[in-house]
Amino acid sequence: MGSPESQGPPEEQHLGPVVRRREQITPGTTDQRLLDTEGGDSAWVHTDPWRVMRIQSEFVEGFGALAELPSAISVFGSARTRPDTPEYEAGVRIGKALVEAGFAVITGGGPGAMEAANKGARDAKGVSVGLGIELPFEQGLNPHVDIGVNFRYFFVRKTMFVKYAQGFVVLPGGLGTLDELFEALTLVQTRKVTRFPIVLFGSAYWGGLVDWLRDTVVAQGKASEHDLLLFHVTDDVDEAVSLVTKEVGR
Repeated sequence: MGSPESQGPPEEQHLGPVVRRREQITPGTTDQRLLDTEGGDSAWVHTDPWRVMRIQSEFVEGFGALAELPSAISVFGSARTRPDTPEYEAGVRIGKALVEAGFAVITGGGPGAMEAANKGARDAKGVSVGLGIELPFEQGLNPHVDIGVNFRYFFVRKTMFVKYAQGFVVLPGGLGTLDELFEALTLVQTRKVTRFPIVLFGSAYWGGLVDWLRDTVVAQGKASEHDLLLFHVTDDVDEAVSLVTKEVGR
């Protein structure tokens, strides 16, 4: 996921199924307008019921588009990963290997690591899915997505990532990747989802986080030692796919 500081004005804006360009681009996002309410304004009393309908429609669209997917794995990672890097190449190899193991590949649909995984899936002639999000610095879906759904609300999109995947492979990424990772870990820890493997790819990148979880979070009693077993860390593509395959019983 990019940042406003690193992006110029968007050339095109996706508002759910609606596309706006040039002078028709509107400031802010739907999520922002939902959450950025200020005290003293009672207009929300009249508009929030319509927002509920819009949220409902996003769930319906997502369920309708993804319900017939084969078994799938969600792959996360940075939108800033450049195509000329080992991380990008690893993403391509992971996407391809997942398809060869019988899975569809779901990503956030953006550039970088997400594009790499979608490219690998497409190269292997598998099902390549992108779940996009409305952002003020719109990136659009990458060209390797075959089934794409654009969402206005992060929480609807995150539901789709978990509901239609049997596990996560997490490449090096930023705050958006961490958000998705910790949401998945929390769902597994609290048994909201079961038999859900989470694989962190890149020990050099994730090592500091794992050390902090063990030496600070667990050491201070904020989590249990068992919680460190909720995920695996590897530098090997075949091992990453093997861990996913083993845990979901494939």
